[in-house]
Amino acid sequence: MSLATIVNAGLTRPERPLHALVLMGGGARTAYQVGVLRALSALLKLHPAAAAPFPFQVLVGTSAGALNVAYLAGTATSGLAAFDELGQFWSRLRSRDVYDLRVPGWVRMSRFVAALNLWRNMRGQGAILNNMPLVDTLHHAISLPGIEESLRTRAIEAVAVTASSYSSGVHWTFCHTARDARAHGWERPGRRSEFQPLTIEHLMASSAIPFLFPATALWVDGRREFFGDGSMRQVSPLSPAMHLGAHKVLVVGVGQPQRSVFGGAGGTPERSPGMGSIAGHAMASVFHDTLQADVEQAQRVTRTLQQLPREVAAVLPYRSVEVLAIQPSQSLDALAQAHVGELPRSIRNALGGLGALRGGGALASYLLFEPGFVQALVTLGEQDAFARKSELLAFFGGV
Repeated sequence: MSLATIVNAGLTRPERPLHALVLMGGGARTAYQVGVLRALSALLKLHPAAAAPFPFQVLVGTSAGALNVAYLAGTATSGLAAFDELGQFWSRLRSRDVYDLRVPGWVRMSRFVAALNLWRNMRGQGAILNNMPLVDTLHHAISLPGIEESLRTRAIEAVAVTASSYSSGVHWTFCHTARDARAHGWERPGRRSEFQPLTIEHLMASSAIPFLFPATALWVDGRREFFGDGSMRQVSPLSPAMHLGAHKVLVVGVGQPQRSVFGGAGGTPERSPGMGSIAGHAMASVFHDTLQADVEQAQRVTRTLQQLPREVAAVLPYRSVEVLAIQPSQSLDALAQAHVGELPRSIRNALGGLGALRGGGALASYLLFEPGFVQALVTLGEQDAFARKSELLAFFGGV
C-alpha cells in the first residue's frame, strides 16, 4: 500500500463511518467466503445493535470475489438475508453453470485427445475453457437494478470490482456509486479507477482466470482494451476500500499461510514438480501473495496513528483504518483433492491427460464448482468465523 493511498484515505471524510467488505479471488475457492458471511450474519442476528440492517456500506471484490460482491450489492436492501441468498445461489451452482469444454462427445472419453483439444483451445482463444455459461448464470443471478436500488436507498454507498488490462498492463478498479458523475477517480503507478455503472461484462473481465478463461473486452479512456482476472497485478487489494472512504475493512481471502511442497513431507519435495504442482503454485501467486503484506502494512500504520498524541494525529493527513482479515485455517488444496472426482468427466479427462491433476488438488480447487467441495468450503468458513466471534463482534461494536 502506497503512502499516497493512506494520505488519500485521510483526506476522504464520509458523512458516516463506513464498514467495507473486501472479497478476494480464487475461483470455486471463494465459496469459503459464503461460510464466513453466513456465520457473521448469525452473529449479528444475536447482536442486532452491532450493525446496520446490511452491515457493509462499501463492497469491493476481485475475480470470483467480485461475483459475490455484485450479488450482495444487488440484494443489500434485504439486510442480513442477503448472505443467506448468496448461500442459496452457491448451493445451486455447478461447474456446467460456469464453464464447459467445447469438444465432441466422443473426444471426452479419451484423455489424450481431450488434452490435445485443450491446447487447441488455448491457441485459438487464449484459454483452455469456455466461460460463456457464466454469462448466462450471471444474467439470471445478479440484479443490476437491485444494485441501483441499494445505492439509491443507501443500503450501500459504493460497490467496486477490479480487473487487469492485458492491453495496457494497468490494473483498473471500476467503482459505482449513486453519484458517479461527481466522483473523482484515483491514479497510481500501474493502477487506475473509473466511476461507472457496473455490468455483467465487468464481472466477466474481473473473473477471467488467466489461461483458463478468455479475456473480456471493456471500454476505458475511449478505447477498447482486453481484460483478465483482477487478481493479476493487484499490488494493493485494500486500496479501493480506503479510497472509497472506509473506516473499517473486513477482508476475506481464500489463500493459506503455507502450502504443501509438491506433496513432500517437511517442506522438502520428493520429486521434481509436475504440471499440476506448477499450475497450482502459479495460481496461488496470482491470487494470494499480496493480501497479507497489504493487511500488515495497514495495521501497522493504524497502530502508529493510535500511539500518537491526539492533537498531533488530528493535524496529520492520515485516517486510522481498522482491518480484520480472515483466511482458511486448513489447506484448500487438500480439501479439493478429496473432491476432485466431482469434476465433470470431460474436464477430469482433459486435465488428467495434461498431468494437471497430479501433485495435489491446487488447480482443481479453482474449478470445483460442485456441491461436495462447495459445502466443505462453506462449513470451513463458518467454523473459522465462529472461532473469531469476539473479533467480529468487536469490529461492528457489538462487544
